[in-house]
Amino acid sequence: MLYPQTNRNRTVLDISGIWKFQVDPEDFGETQGWFKNLETDIEIAVPGSWNEQLEELGLLHYVGAAWFGTAIFIPSEFAGRRIWLRIGSADYSAKVWVNGTLAGENGNGFLPFEFDVTRFVVPGEAATLAVRVDSRLTNETIPQGILTQDYADEKRLREETFPPARFDFSPFGGIHRPVKLYTTPSSYIHDIKVDTSILQGQKGVMVARVLAKEAEGMTLLCRVVGAGTHPNTSSLVRKDEATLDLHVDDCRYWSPADPYLYKLVVELMNNGEVVDTYTLDVGVREVRIRGNSLLLNGEPIYLKGFGRHEDFAVTGKGLVLPVVVKDFQLMKWVHANSFRTSHYPYAEETMAMADRQGFLVIDEVPAVSLDMRHVNEGTLKAHKEFIRKLFDRDHNHPSVIMWALGNEPNLVGEDGYCNGSGKKYWKEVFSFARTLDPSRPMTVPNCQRAGIEDPVFEFSDIIAINRYYGWYEYPGRLDFAIKVLEREMDALHSKYGKPLMMTEFGADTVPGLHSTSDQLFTEQYQEKMLEMYIRLLRSKSYTVGEHVWNFADFRTPQHFRRVLLNMKGVFTRSRQPKLAAFKLKSLWSESEKK
Repeated sequence: MLYPQTNRNRTVLDISGIWKFQVDPEDFGETQGWFKNLETDIEIAVPGSWNEQLEELGLLHYVGAAWFGTAIFIPSEFAGRRIWLRIGSADYSAKVWVNGTLAGENGNGFLPFEFDVTRFVVPGEAATLAVRVDSRLTNETIPQGILTQDYADEKRLREETFPPARFDFSPFGGIHRPVKLYTTPSSYIHDIKVDTSILQGQKGVMVARVLAKEAEGMTLLCRVVGAGTHPNTSSLVRKDEATLDLHVDDCRYWSPADPYLYKLVVELMNNGEVVDTYTLDVGVREVRIRGNSLLLNGEPIYLKGFGRHEDFAVTGKGLVLPVVVKDFQLMKWVHANSFRTSHYPYAEETMAMADRQGFLVIDEVPAVSLDMRHVNEGTLKAHKEFIRKLFDRDHNHPSVIMWALGNEPNLVGEDGYCNGSGKKYWKEVFSFARTLDPSRPMTVPNCQRAGIEDPVFEFSDIIAINRYYGWYEYPGRLDFAIKVLEREMDALHSKYGKPLMMTEFGADTVPGLHSTSDQLFTEQYQEKMLEMYIRLLRSKSYTVGEHVWNFADFRTPQHFRRVLLNMKGVFTRSRQPKLAAFKLKSLWSESEKK
């Protein structure tokens, strides 16, 4: 999916702002016609979660349906063009009405969706927009949901959270990314997918697959801006598609040290006239695994960074661009070179900044804590659909060097998971994903409860583990915890013979809490635990990375082990450093892995 851009053939209007808002806990809004006229005095900022914005209305823990409405004006100059409405994300499902008519619906949270609304509006006139967002999840959604009664039925009362969730981050509801109107010509470039590779002699290859609509027999012209010879090529559109190959001499390969982006200009031509134009940033790079090494452009790389969350005070999961800028600056300050989009796709604006800033990204599907006791064909279908849409959105980002197809399956420790159900499920998921993108490694981070027999290891290209020995297991016993961890890491490598990465490790830490001995929740304990893990990881020839959990403290559902937040951040929720941030800055400034 192409991100909207303004050029000589296209126009973009951001219609985010202050909208009308109304909760619908009884689900009668649609029956009563709220999509025609949302009568309410309540206002809300879009993008943004409703939870903390409207906490005083009792919505901090609200999970359910809610309505958003606004009035828009369609500029006269939109006449004669296709008019699209695009929502960056609405969690977790949405239905959209324009001028009282259903324009479409979407069932995938965290991802953009758009509708051609040309027939619903009149250029030069006002229009109304209504969006019903539902934050409820089920056994057949990705991520899965859970009900309060389930904890009692499963005899897991001590694991119950409020609101109930299968994951350890707040189930924020709302329109979380910008809402935009944009135009395209009647014949237009619908999508572009670019694969890159490198050749000997500092040469680069771009293969662009272009999808053009209402353009049969027209010509697609591609040229690379930023290359010395300005390579270009052209092809006729046949059955809406064309494939174009471009070779770049003296190519600057994209890397953290030099995140150079070429401009690929694609033009749709009809009888010598430019009908549509789209410009795409392209980083030429190649990712491979060889032996125990993860290679970027043929050279070993070692990942140093974080699991993170899109989470900030008041705005919840809503996109706040100054926070995005601050987070990248803090990651650079601490000498991180990578992060994982735990546990869902991040905003497109974040991904584009990773491209420009040279960060390496593990891009994750929100199949978090899948409970195989409640997985069915609907769940598998939703999982595949999410993979397809995520790959479609993020395929062109050079920063994305690995896909994570889920996170911590079998967190509940189901006995049957390792006896067939898990293997059957993940075999199908990995096989499907590899048909869509054979160019990137794939993995699923595993939790301690699933153990070393987890079938995800059989299909993963890199063994990814989340371990908290010294915290959830063996609390306060760091010396013993590290010995257990080392034995397990060696056993994993011996069994599977693949590179290993620690995708989560950390300790909850209360800022300002100190101790001269090993005490949980103190800043000294977090600092010591992270350093011991990192020293162990770097002592092994088979490790390819270390991602600390977490970058910053974040809101979770209520549980007795959480004091409002998960406090494993090395930065506070307001982005103030704890002692561990300075320790990581020192450790990650070391040029060598070991």
